[in-house]
This record gives sequence, structure tokens and C-alpha cells, in this order.
Amino acid sequence: MKSLAILKSSRSLACLVGLLCVLMLVQPATAKADNPIVQTIYTADPAPLVHDGRVYLYTGHDEDGSTEFTMKDWRVFSSSDMVNWTDHGSPMSIETFSWASDDAWAGHVVERNGKFYWYVPVTNGATGRMAIGVAVSDSPTGPFEDALGHPLVENGEIDPNVFIDDDGQAYLYWGNPNLWYLKLNEDMISFSGDPTQIPLTPEGFGSREGNPDRPTLYEEGPWVYKRDGLYYIVYAAECCSEHIAYSTAPGPTGPWTYRGTVMPTQGTSFTNHAGVIDFQGNSYFFYHNGALPGGGGFTRSVAVEKFAYNPDGTFPTITMTEEGAPQLGTLDPYAQQEGETIAWGSGVETEPSGDGGINVGSIENGDWIKVKGADFGAGASSFSARVASETSGGQIEVRLDSVDGPPVATCDVPGTGGWQTWETVSCPVSGATDTHDVYFTYTGGSGSLFNVNWWQFSATS
Repeated sequence: MKSLAILKSSRSLACLVGLLCVLMLVQPATAKADNPIVQTIYTADPAPLVHDGRVYLYTGHDEDGSTEFTMKDWRVFSSSDMVNWTDHGSPMSIETFSWASDDAWAGHVVERNGKFYWYVPVTNGATGRMAIGVAVSDSPTGPFEDALGHPLVENGEIDPNVFIDDDGQAYLYWGNPNLWYLKLNEDMISFSGDPTQIPLTPEGFGSREGNPDRPTLYEEGPWVYKRDGLYYIVYAAECCSEHIAYSTAPGPTGPWTYRGTVMPTQGTSFTNHAGVIDFQGNSYFFYHNGALPGGGGFTRSVAVEKFAYNPDGTFPTITMTEEGAPQLGTLDPYAQQEGETIAWGSGVETEPSGDGGINVGSIENGDWIKVKGADFGAGASSFSARVASETSGGQIEVRLDSVDGPPVATCDVPGTGGWQTWETVSCPVSGATDTHDVYFTYTGGSGSLFNVNWWQFSATS
């Protein structure tokens, strides 16, 4: 139950090494920041997908304390406003692929004909080489099942990305140290012809200094899409540390022309990995860094920036920020909201819930969650939450605009007899009107206090 949260686990490590204790103590000062966008675990290799009015974010998962690429499963988050992200848990892991032995690395999800296809690189247990597998689901949040029972393609290289052109032809791109593509069939789980290697030329992908074996900037992580009739490929460039570069072409297979840097080398991760989407009339650039406590090259975190293309279609230079993307619209506090919908959280974890979906867990005294931009309108009269506790419980304090602001509501959470034995508690609210960031601060005794599955405000009559 309590094995996931990086901020929780880093507390013990912090007390050993000192520096992280300082980082944890100053974390409330960053409460208004929204990058990285997930704080309950380390996430990497973002693959955003726009579907049905939401952005679904598919990520890898760096295990706590990793000193290499220790990755066992993939994760899904979603948002309709780009700041409050709902955790959908892990719908797929290495165990999904019976033939795979290790390495749940950078994948990509695409929707076609009402199904969702997740292409991932894993180690083939029979050959010991990296191979590309594909899983399928009827839902963007899974669960996903192996579509083939064997690799889709295997040549020892990684980082698949799928692009479906306007004519319906789907392309799978992947590769490190090379760059490959193949044409997927309509079923998305088979292909026609042989894999084709894309020429890595300085004209197409820039020049790298001092590495005759890798003469161009292309390193890994291709992301291909089409905009205004022009094809873009965005990729991790050089090594190490990596920056993000891009090239363009008149067609999906080239010829490619190098265009320059999108995101310079920065942050505390020696890798980077990009995903680019348009959503509600805006453009967004996803990437990863090592910005959370304990973060680094093997403990990475996904972040996002809003950007605008230059008038000629070129990229501006995008830099990493703590602020992240601005909120689109507001959050409705009078609709039932998942407890694991979070703009920023400190100390909490998430886990599968016996009450359905995912719940927030491992809540200890002093932990808190922020949701951003809740519109209370004329005012709220009461607050309810679905809770469970195997201990004596604690309190949920509802605060506005600050983690240490005066509470507008305090709900007592009793012991319910088990971590998955659920009750609904309610309490009156005073002073919640208009639009505010909402902080749920948790108080009580020592150790884990309670779990939260969902919450909801009621409006003043």
C-alpha cells in the first residue's frame, strides 16, 4: 500500500543524506507551481493523446531510488484543464507481455476505430534483445492486453511512435542508434513490407561533434506529426545530456531537413523525451526532468509547457519552468471529483481502490493536496469525502489559496475498520465563494491516517 510515493519514501532517505530534508522542508514554497505535473511517483517519457475532450498522458514509471533504468510498468493520467491531473493507475506492465522479461521503457498510444493501441519497447526474454510489443484496449485508461503474444517487430532498438496520416496510412517509427519506420496495416498490429531505415544525414538531423559513430544529432525518442501540410519529427538529440531538436519534411518518410533546437539541455536528467499536441486551440510540449526531490537521470518527472509556433511554422525555444501550463477553464467543485485528481501534492500516494478506480493513500499528518481553480460561484454550504481508515482516522482541513490559510471546513475522519472499508463523511463549509485553489490538508496522529477516494462540495441553496 505504501510503496509508491516518492515524496514519502524520500523522507527516510532525506534524513540520511541531509540535502533532501532541506528540499522537503521548502516544498510548500513551491505550492503554486504545477511542474512536474505528477508528484506521487516518478514518471518519464511522456506520450500525450487527445481524446473526447481530455488529454490522456501515458508515461513510464521510474522506481523509487533507481540507479539505472528500473521500470516495471506504465501509467496513465488525464486532464481536461492541463493542471488538475487524474491518476488512472497502471493499466499495463511487463507481465502483460508473457514473452517479455524486463524494461518497461518509452511507449506511445494511438486510437483507431474505437480501440487504443499501446506500442512499447521491452526486452524479449527469448532473445535478450529489445523488441517492440503492442497492447490493445477498448478504453484509453485500459486495462491493456497483449495484442499478438509475440513482438510486433524486433531489431534491438527502442522508442516506438505511431503516426496516422490523413490518407489513413499508419506509420511506426522507432530507433536508437538508428531511425526506422514501417507501414502498419489497418488492424494496427501487423505491417506491410520490411522495416526501412531513414538516412541520418547532417542535412536531415544536424551534426554532432566528436562522435564518428553518431555523426548526426538524432539520438532517440522520435515523435512524428503533421501540421499545416508539413511533417515534423521531434527527437532527443545528442548525448549526454540530451536536448530536444526537430526536423521537417514534405512527407511522412522524408526527406527530412534539420530545423534546430526546441528545448536546450537543462534540468537534472541526462535524458529527455518529448511529446507534442494541440488541445483546445493551444499547443503543448511535454518533456521530463529530474525536478522532484530525489530526482535525477533515473528518477525522472514529466512536465508540460504551453507554446505557440512562430508564424512560419518553426518552433520557438522552449525552456523548463516550475509554473507549467496555464489552466483551461475552472474545476467544478460541485461535481464528484476523484481524490487522485491533483494539481500538486505533498507526501501522498495513490493505489487501486476496492471502492472502484484509484484512491489517495498513505496520508500522514501534514500531508496535503492542491486542486487548482475551483469555481464555487455564490458559495458552498458543505463538503463530503469518501474515506477509509484502519486506524483512528484524522481530519481533512479545507483551505483556500494557501496550504496554511485559514480552514473553511474541517471534516473528522473516523476509523472505519479497514483501509478499504469506505464511509462518506460531511462537514459544513463557510467562506468558499468565487474561484480559488483548494488545499486539502491532513492532520492527526502518527503513521498513516486514512485514505480518500472522492470528494464533493454542495452549493448554498
